[in-house]
Amino acid sequence: MSAGVDVTVIGGGPAGLAAAIAADKEGARVLLIEREARLGGILKQCIHDGFGLLRFGEKLSGPEYAHRFISELAGTNIETRLLSFVTRLEKIPSADAAARFAVTLTSAKGMETVFSKTLVLATGCRERTARQVAIHGTRPAGVFTAGAAQYYTNILGKMPCKKCVILGSGDIGLIMARRLTLEGARVLGVYEAKPSPSGLSRNIAQCLDDFDIPLHLSKTVTRVFGDDRLEAVEIMRVDERMQPVAGTEEIIACDALILSVGLIPENELAESLGVPLSPATKGPVCDQRGMTDVPGVFCCGNALQVNDLVDYVSESGETAGREAARAAKDGCALLAPCYAEIRASKDFLAVTPQRVALDGLDAKKSVTVFFRVKEECGASRAVVTLAKASGGASVEIFSKKYAHLRPPEMERVTLDLSNEALSEGSVITLALESLAHNTEAAQ
Repeated sequence: MSAGVDVTVIGGGPAGLAAAIAADKEGARVLLIEREARLGGILKQCIHDGFGLLRFGEKLSGPEYAHRFISELAGTNIETRLLSFVTRLEKIPSADAAARFAVTLTSAKGMETVFSKTLVLATGCRERTARQVAIHGTRPAGVFTAGAAQYYTNILGKMPCKKCVILGSGDIGLIMARRLTLEGARVLGVYEAKPSPSGLSRNIAQCLDDFDIPLHLSKTVTRVFGDDRLEAVEIMRVDERMQPVAGTEEIIACDALILSVGLIPENELAESLGVPLSPATKGPVCDQRGMTDVPGVFCCGNALQVNDLVDYVSESGETAGREAARAAKDGCALLAPCYAEIRASKDFLAVTPQRVALDGLDAKKSVTVFFRVKEECGASRAVVTLAKASGGASVEIFSKKYAHLRPPEMERVTLDLSNEALSEGSVITLALESLAHNTEAAQ
């Protein structure tokens, strides 16, 4: 049984590293738990560049980006546990207890319990598999998630295929289309069930267009063939309801199917504590500090919502780590706060945070809001209005024009609330206005 700590960070990827370092800077005693043998999370196998453009102003590879934080971590007092698995989280019922949570973990040392005042869940996300997207057929070797194919190629130095089909136009799938091509494999095509690509525009251009890899929209893999090894896949066109269209079957011979069909935040630990999850993000409902509905439990990075840029992941981690450390010092900050709600119109796929803790506003009284639109749209204006709890008409407090918005690309806006009389029950609403018929150009 271990002595207590102020902040326990679970997950040593980019979010967890940023959270642990931020908590340490606040003077907290921090424990960082990572289940793998090395820190860095998924970045360890992302050898392509493009990381850190916002944070560092330069293009870094995944390992280079992670190394910046790992080097900073080495100069702190953070206790790091590698090859350690959190098997149980429990709330300590006594309000007078020095710690609020018991963390049970297993490692080479055996099983132990750590007591912690606050928790930061930086557990990342996992990939959807073939069975989760209802692909029928046998179970041959040669069906990989994009992340698994990336691990084989970049970490193990093994080619997973010679001639492959990629299902899904998510960013990892696009990057692997380029990577496998560079290693000598033939990528027969990228197939996407949606009518528009799911990856960033820059990856469509750099990974597919530059290498003449065809992208087929509104088509999906419906069946795999093969006994010991994959021999072929069946492709069908899908209608507007995403249902296969009879008579459009096409058989393509290949030795591998690479799946890039979405990511799911890993929140089993959060659910074990009774943390409510958002149906839109699949991550915890939280306030601007990253604190969930369970006081003292914070969440960040891809466990909170799937991000398209690692810079946003680190920003989220820093916020959660800093606020967890402050909450550990000030027990009052862990009491149920007063909230103003953040809502979004039907034009948005997801918005975080979902609420504003009034007592948790920073000195500038600003809140950063991340959002994704539900459908691709042209010139638009995002409008933020405030409806006060006391009643009256909603008042516009912020707006921003966009030339183009796409669901895969997350946007962020910072709201200045210093002049707004927020109170419990106030509602902040995001809406989207089309400027397609407006002569005023979007900025």
